[in-house]
Amino acid sequence: MGPPKQRALLALLATQQGSVVGPGQIIDALWGPDAPNTALNSVHTYVAGLRRALDPARRGRESDGVLLSRAGGYELCLPPEAVDAVLFVRQCEESRRLGARGHQQAAFEQLGQALGLWRGDALAGVPGPFAAIERSRLREIRFSAAEDWIAGMISAGRREEAIVVVGEAIAQEPLRERLRYLLMLALYRSGRQAHALQAYGDARAHLREELGIEPGTELRGLHARILAGTVDDAVPRSSAAPAAPSSGARRDMAGRAEDGRPVTPASGLTMCQFPSRARTFVGREVEIEQAREVLARTGTERGRATPIFVIDGPPGVGKSALALELGYELRARFPDGQLYADLAGTGDRPRTPFEILGKLLESLGVSWAALPVDLDGRATLYRSLLHEKRVLILLDDAVDTEQIKPLVPQGSACLIVTGRRPQRGMVARYGAHRISLKPLEPGPAAELLGELLGREVVSGNEDAVRRLVEQCGRIPLGIRITAAALQEDADASPERLAALYEDPVTRLDLLAVAGEDGMSVRSSLTASYRALPATTAHLFRLLSRTGLAVVEVPESGQLLGVNRSEVLRHLELLADLGLLARIGAGSYRFDDLTLTYAGECAEAEWVLSQRLGPARLKQVVADQDELRTG
Repeated sequence: MGPPKQRALLALLATQQGSVVGPGQIIDALWGPDAPNTALNSVHTYVAGLRRALDPARRGRESDGVLLSRAGGYELCLPPEAVDAVLFVRQCEESRRLGARGHQQAAFEQLGQALGLWRGDALAGVPGPFAAIERSRLREIRFSAAEDWIAGMISAGRREEAIVVVGEAIAQEPLRERLRYLLMLALYRSGRQAHALQAYGDARAHLREELGIEPGTELRGLHARILAGTVDDAVPRSSAAPAAPSSGARRDMAGRAEDGRPVTPASGLTMCQFPSRARTFVGREVEIEQAREVLARTGTERGRATPIFVIDGPPGVGKSALALELGYELRARFPDGQLYADLAGTGDRPRTPFEILGKLLESLGVSWAALPVDLDGRATLYRSLLHEKRVLILLDDAVDTEQIKPLVPQGSACLIVTGRRPQRGMVARYGAHRISLKPLEPGPAAELLGELLGREVVSGNEDAVRRLVEQCGRIPLGIRITAAALQEDADASPERLAALYEDPVTRLDLLAVAGEDGMSVRSSLTASYRALPATTAHLFRLLSRTGLAVVEVPESGQLLGVNRSEVLRHLELLADLGLLARIGAGSYRFDDLTLTYAGECAEAEWVLSQRLGPARLKQVVADQDELRTG
């Protein structure tokens, strides 16, 4: 079958038989993030090589054959029974179904046939990220099936045979406590109590030496019952005869419940982890319709490529609200569950991928003690558990592509990511669909405030409502805070508040909810400001002193004393973080509130310079910048 990468391509196509696999998926599967520039050419070479090996009689452009070119990729056309890995998984599932219907003997025989397909390790010697994940997944299913088969042998009285088989399995997987349990049980049922106790001692010593932990509750319980002579005839429940797990059921590191069944985010866990969405949601019909069209093109069937949406925009523009609205609309298309994680990208300490994966894996049923201790291990397990699962994942408030990359699932899942910065890397790497939000149009902005206040308040005050939403920059956060202020104060009116908002400084003070740090326009702007490098922050403050709402590249370069390309880089970063709005090539605009905030930052810097002196202030700013970026 040719060189290793060509065999890896065959493995990928074989496990996705009946589905079209695109070149991007192939490159990710064979090389991962370190793909060379020549990867696409190599894919074409490997496809041609596989065609020669699989279908030597096929002529170059014939439309029939084994490996076909389709719109968007390649498809391997084989009957299901031609791929042993697919056949093995199907036979395991059939065994589970037979057991659930009470046909225990048939279930046991089906499991034996499935295990008989194995010849050594799966995908031995096949390189690439996909092969590693698939190898791990199939190995886990294999040993889970082996545990059920051994339990069936013990129940059937074939104890000596079970002792031999479980001993061989333990040699390959010495940390699987269920295998140790089955060995102790088989030995005890064979009248070898001392050997059963010795097997417990061996298990305990190995766990303490390798992991520094004691055996689990079940193993300790069996040990105690053997000592007391109270072991009953029950055998640990197998996946061939499943029962619904209780809400507190124990799960192993592969995300399986105690009975061996795979756990999904919608099975035995929280059906939907999404936070509550806003009671009133107005506008964004165009963006939601775009998302529908993307899903219509990509599809959500199992085996399809992961659709990814990245939502960006300035502070308070409603990124999270749109993501939740979209998520709730799409829930029915992803019945295997919905996961949520706050990446804290605008907080003081953004969460690391290692931390986030830990939380997501726990949501998928992996116990804290069983979490892999390295990032690659967690990412691999995460992708394995979500393999071919139709799960919807919402990652809120991301920093950049590096934070998101380990959290991208494979296959049929859908990913929605929000972040203040445009996630251009996600678009380039994964073909993500980018939704870049801007302030609401005047009509929807006034409609939002009207919906929040109620018709009786708005009636007769339409002009004041329009003034208020313009003074809020038509940003949903400011509009919602304004509505809360009007509802809280019985004496307040849209006209009176609009008059107070005329002064930008007063307006910035008023656009905050007391006691709610996250409900403040100023704190939202501060989160972006703190993410700026020292030089960019300095330019931001300098621009406020010009008093100009429109910012041009030449004038900015003169203020900072740098060339055009460098000042353009700083201005683009300010625009990416929502502190400037792009209005043309080399032209940017401040809104009233951001310009007022920039002036406050400049004033604070001047006050600090008077206290510390210019030299000391420069050193403090440099130290803060190093901490922020390092």
